Amino acid sequence: MLSYYRYRRDDFLNHYHRRSSVETTFHMIKAKFGSRIRSKTAVAQVNEVLCKVLAHNLCVLVQSIYELGIEATFWGGSSAA
Repeated sequence: MLSYYRYRRDDFLNHYHRRSSVETTFHMIKAKFGSRIRSKTAVAQVNEVLCKVLAHNLCVLVQSIYELGIEATFWGGSSAA
C-alpha cells in the first residue's frame, strides 16, 4: 500500500476520502439512532437499517434546508384541503 500511495497518490486519496466519508456517515447514524438493531429476522434487520439510513438522510436534508435558507417546493397532485 505504501508504494500505491507513493506512485498513485491521487487514486489513493480519492479512495481513502470515500472510506472516511462512509465511516463518518455510519458514525452519525449510530450516534443519532443508536448502534443496536432490535429486529430478530434477517429481513427485519435489513429493513430496520434501511429505515435508519432513510431517517438520517431526511435529517440531513432538513438541516441543509435550514442552514442554507432554501425554500422547499413540493410538487404533487391536487391539494385535498
